[in-house]
Amino acid sequence: MDHLTRFIGSRLRLLRQQKGWSLDKTAEMTAVSKAMLGQIERFESSPTVATLWKIASGFRVSFSSFLKENLDAQNTNFIHTKPRLINHHQEKLYLTPLIPFDEQLNFEVFEIELLSGCKQLSSAHAKGVIEHIIVVSGEIDILIKEKWQPLKAGDSLRFNADVLHGYRNLNPKPAIFHNVIHYPHEKNYKI
Repeated sequence: MDHLTRFIGSRLRLLRQQKGWSLDKTAEMTAVSKAMLGQIERFESSPTVATLWKIASGFRVSFSSFLKENLDAQNTNFIHTKPRLINHHQEKLYLTPLIPFDEQLNFEVFEIELLSGCKQLSSAHAKGVIEHIIVVSGEIDILIKEKWQPLKAGDSLRFNADVLHGYRNLNPKPAIFHNVIHYPHEKNYKI
């Protein structure tokens, strides 16, 4: 079992306890099965990126809060690049947190590499969540409002992420993009 699996499971259990939610209530709020939530909490399973997004959205916390500690908004932070994370080989993607969630400004930044043939769908995030996509290399398609929008290196796109959306790479070479996620400024949205 790796450190990340333990961190995610511990964080899930802590959030659930803080809210006083049973596994049944957590399953209802996150649209993730009770069995899967239990496996994650017992460190028996690592969630896919899509599953982790559902959990974060259900708890109204940032995605990166499940990956590492967040920034101290009062200090200058030098962020050493961490090894990229892969979540299940069938997902065909690598995800690297570049800037963890910033509580003061309510945003986080990821670098995402989509391997050839990758198609990643994301359920709607909380109302008010906005994503900015900046393509670093290669070509990708972004699904917004049931339409795929092609993007190439140098292109950027901003969209409301409170709808079903997705990312895919239909090209033979990997593609890399930065994903800046802004969360709404509300008191009940946490790290």
